[in-house]
Amino acid sequence: MLKNSQFVLSALVGVAFLSGCATVTPVSGTFPDISPLAAQSGNDQGQTVRWGGKLIETHPEAHETCFMVLGEPLRRDGRPEPERGEAHIGRFLACATGFYDPMLYRSGREITFIGRVQGIAHRKIGQFIYTYPTLAASTVYLWPIRSPRPRVQERVYMGAGWGWGPGWWGYYPGWWWY
Repeated sequence: MLKNSQFVLSALVGVAFLSGCATVTPVSGTFPDISPLAAQSGNDQGQTVRWGGKLIETHPEAHETCFMVLGEPLRRDGRPEPERGEAHIGRFLACATGFYDPMLYRSGREITFIGRVQGIAHRKIGQFIYTYPTLAASTVYLWPIRSPRPRVQERVYMGAGWGWGPGWWGYYPGWWWY
C-alpha cells in the first residue's frame, strides 16, 4: 500500500513539474498563418487570426477602443518577438469593445490580439496613405514589460605578476581579467 501511494505522489509531482514548463496565455493556440501584410488584399475577411506587435497609438471611442499596431512575428505563446531581427510584418488596426486606458496601453508596449479580420481601412502616415487590415478583437493581451538583461562587464588588463583587488589576479604572461 505504501508503494502505491508513493507512486501516486511521485506521478502527481511529475505532472505538476511538467505542466509548469508549458506557458499558457490567453492568446495561446493555433491560428492560420495570415500576416497583416497578406490581409491588406482584403481576401481574408472573416478569418480568425492572432496578431501582435508594438503599440503605436490607442484611441478610446464611445463604445470601443481602437489600437494602431506595428505587427511583429509571434512566438508560440503569442508574445511578439522583436529580437528575431526580422522586419515587421505590417501595420494593422484592432478594435475591441470597452475602454482601454491609453496611459496603460501606451506607445511601445507589446500587445497581442485574437480576432476576426473585418476588412481594410486607409489612413495617412505622413503624406503616404497606408492600407491597414482591421481586426475585430475578441481577446486583447497586454504583455508585461520585459526586464532589461543584465550587462556583463569585463575589464582586461595587459601584464604579468601578482596583484591585489577585486576579481582574480595571478601570474599569467599576457592578459589579466578583472
